[in-house]
Amino acid sequence: MQLSLEKTIPAPLREKSGSRTSGIWLQEVALGGGEKIFVQAPSGTGKTTLIHMLYGLRNDYEGKVLWDSAEIRSMNSEQLAGVRAKKLSIIFQDLRLFPEMTAWENLEIKRSLTDSVSEAEALQWLERLGLKDRKDKPAKTLSYGERQRVAIIRALLQPFGWLLMDEPFSHLDKANIEIAAQLIGEVVQRNNAGFLLADLDENHYFHYDKTIML
Repeated sequence: MQLSLEKTIPAPLREKSGSRTSGIWLQEVALGGGEKIFVQAPSGTGKTTLIHMLYGLRNDYEGKVLWDSAEIRSMNSEQLAGVRAKKLSIIFQDLRLFPEMTAWENLEIKRSLTDSVSEAEALQWLERLGLKDRKDKPAKTLSYGERQRVAIIRALLQPFGWLLMDEPFSHLDKANIEIAAQLIGEVVQRNNAGFLLADLDENHYFHYDKTIML
């Protein structure tokens, strides 16, 4: 699945667009299926806005965002839901877990809807990311780093052609980043997918095909 951005600029950044050079805003950008993209985004340049635009959560921008030549703003709710169920997965910066539900319940909602990963494998991923003993704890009682790992697993529990990641490792230590990044890499490869990771600072979590300054 190819991603194209045609002269896009979020409305809140329109007045600032002439003050700096961006590799995305107001540019013609084409990213091929399976590419691994790092978007380095200094504070205030629209990192989370970009991720939300690509996922169809924000429409307040000029230009076009196209997935396989289909403009995301032209999709009706049913079409957009289909894309999100089968082609796009996301790790939100603010995680968006259900706080009253347990870690496992948060995962099982996604897993049961997509049925692309077995229960045994999902449990294995929990153990691998050090969450086996936390699976039955309400999400609101977990540390932010634990919740972040739950959100990472949740994003992998569905088919996808692209994985969108907004600061996915911001509250993890080096050891946990390495474990989580390895799992993400394995599942991305299994899906023959691409990913776009947006973060504030340069990093070496993955081997990237392209690095773009937002």
